[in-house]
Amino acid sequence: MRTPCSALAFGFGAALAVSGARAAVSDYQGAWVLSGHDCQDVYASAGKKAAFKKPLDMFAPAFIISGRRLTTPAASCQIRSARPAGDRELLHLDCANAVAANEVRVLLAASPPDGLKRYYGEHDPTGVDYRRCSR
Repeated sequence: MRTPCSALAFGFGAALAVSGARAAVSDYQGAWVLSGHDCQDVYASAGKKAAFKKPLDMFAPAFIISGRRLTTPAASCQIRSARPAGDRELLHLDCANAVAANEVRVLLAASPPDGLKRYYGEHDPTGVDYRRCSR
């Protein structure tokens, strides 16, 4: 049986990957949405920072990275570490939601000019594109 946080790892994809130049967590700051979705359908402006619209769509294919935090509509994660993994960054996260907490591993990589590519694992050759909505 899958816990809500392990569902986060599956749903967010146990990996995001970036091709090209090595990026740091600071390069991923901002609000992101799955390509093909509209930013305004997921995010509302909250001053200088993006925030998820209310009522919250728990299944929105989106996330926010702010400082050392990665937030999805379903969970909030602390980025414990980030290290190179080939042409990707491997992030170790401590994630929690209302009912559970889990460690999650995520692979990130930049996809120029201003995107990310999410991969479901080390051997996923195609990945899924995300685009930045705001910084």
